[in-house]
Amino acid sequence: MAPFLAYEDKGPDTHRVPLVLVHGHPFDRTMWAPQLDRFPGTRRVVAPDLRGYGASPTAPAVPDFSAFARDVEALLDELKVESFVLAGLSMGGQIVMDCYRLFPGRVRGLVLADTFPSAETPEGVRDRDAMADRLLAEGMGGYADEVLERMVAPYASAEVKAHVHGMMTATAPEGAAAALRARARRLDYTVLLPRVSVPALVVVGADDTFTPVSDARAMHAALPDAELRVIEGAAHLPNLERPEEFDRALEEFLARVDARQPSAAPSRL
Repeated sequence: MAPFLAYEDKGPDTHRVPLVLVHGHPFDRTMWAPQLDRFPGTRRVVAPDLRGYGASPTAPAVPDFSAFARDVEALLDELKVESFVLAGLSMGGQIVMDCYRLFPGRVRGLVLADTFPSAETPEGVRDRDAMADRLLAEGMGGYADEVLERMVAPYASAEVKAHVHGMMTATAPEGAAAALRARARRLDYTVLLPRVSVPALVVVGADDTFTPVSDARAMHAALPDAELRVIEGAAHLPNLERPEEFDRALEEFLARVDARQPSAAPSRL
């Protein structure tokens, strides 16, 4: 169940495919502020706060990574959004991949931004668990200070930096820690990508050091029907750092999805 999630639901129901925006860690739905301003003029746009983030409750804590996808599905059921384009950034991109694994028949297109599909390495599991312990012990402030200029490029505007830092410090440590532990034990989505039967858009900031351009190129190569956009002058959050370029790529992709006739629903993967 997920009606407990906080969310934005904006824009008209039209012949255009609804857009669902899934934020990353440790952010909230305001990560999508430029897109929530632009796209509801032409289509319905839904952007939830994931469990443990933003205005959504931290309890019950996410029990496993797939709970995020099940929450998204339940929210869309509640809102009667039957089919849609799913867009996710970073952890949100991994949630989007899990959504496609669980309910592919409802997905008309995938937008995978600054993310990667592989499972965590043993070292990565230890690092995420250690970070979860640290956030619970120290709070979000020190972590936010340390990673701010990797989340966005050092040359990003002061306004963007303040927005991103504010989202990180406003996140409840309990929610962030639970998500880190669940994410550390996520599935390997590399086996899923070659079986994706809908169009995909892979986007990455040219200066992203968390999920570099090489990761995006590998995803693009693995997806049967995908296009790749590298956003110059951006790091891990190109939708905030370079919203005009990001939105142009997204708008062109959405127009392509709108023009396609729905195909037979694939079976559960």
